Amino acid sequence: MSRPQEPHRPFFPHGNPFRMILPKGSYLSPKLQALLNNFEETLAGRLRKLVPKCKDDVFSVSWMLLAVQLLSETHNDIKSLITELGLPVVDWDDKWIDVYLDNSVKLLDICIALSSELSRLSQGQLLLHCVLRNLEQSGSSKAKSSIDSWRQHIGSKNPRIDNCFAIIDKLTESLELPKVKNSAKGKTLMRAMYGVRVQTLFVCSAFMSAFTGSDKKLIDLHVTGTHLWGEAFNDLQRCVFGEIRNLVLSDRNVLVKELEAVSTSVSEVYSVFQEGVEPTKSESVQKSVVELRRNMDELSSGLDLLAKEVDGFFHIVLSGRDALLGNLRVSGSVFDPPKKHKMEEQLVR
Repeated sequence: MSRPQEPHRPFFPHGNPFRMILPKGSYLSPKLQALLNNFEETLAGRLRKLVPKCKDDVFSVSWMLLAVQLLSETHNDIKSLITELGLPVVDWDDKWIDVYLDNSVKLLDICIALSSELSRLSQGQLLLHCVLRNLEQSGSSKAKSSIDSWRQHIGSKNPRIDNCFAIIDKLTESLELPKVKNSAKGKTLMRAMYGVRVQTLFVCSAFMSAFTGSDKKLIDLHVTGTHLWGEAFNDLQRCVFGEIRNLVLSDRNVLVKELEAVSTSVSEVYSVFQEGVEPTKSESVQKSVVELRRNMDELSSGLDLLAKEVDGFFHIVLSGRDALLGNLRVSGSVFDPPKKHKMEEQLVR
């Protein structure tokens, strides 16, 4: 489905984007207000959980796991809210559907890119196993060669991750939601969806920094106090983004904590090679090897768990998209044949 190209507008030039969704004096029934408050309070609690207890927790695998888990919970909650609202898909504005489907494709692309990066890092672990085997069997020359191969592999760029920068730009633009017609349920849904999009954008942009060592796609947002989760988000963003920028300024190419620990252990082993000491005869190398094994195991288990969480999030997004398309086909065939044709074009696009 082709859409007319609108001129680029400054990002939130007039402050709160929800002034157009829930203007002053806008009325929600007690039931709708309770549903919205419950959603926003739950979101606020999740955002508070993501505030690191100390700065070293930023980009630990455990923090990244929690980020994906909480994001999955929020996306499940928005599906439940849609059901509770009892807002038939035939009553959705076409612009809502367009934004939802477009964003879901972008999120699926990001999930695929993240999965490919996690797989690439796991492949690097195989090279390190070669390092350990060579240290035990072949001496320093082959082990040194394996370390060089690992460094080259870890230092290489993943084109899929680089492509996510443009996707994040598009997700940012979609935060400026279309106007909502006179529908209290629609206004409730759009306000809740704003929270989902903000949390999603935060996690995606943070992860891109983790895997690229760059802070150029950190999107600083300010959420007003009219949202029950606004203060929690602003605190989280200030804490995490501030630490990310500190890490980038320190010229650290590796931001993932467990990967950095592995890299440090590898450097300690490699430094002995530079001194011409035979590793099997060096007590310091043997200690470094033990530490390297431990760090490798921790990284491997973390990567496996994170890959499963990303895959789970992928299927949550995909199932939500499929459910919407299924409802559109059913409603289109019964109520609005032209809309059915329109949405099939959207699916092919």
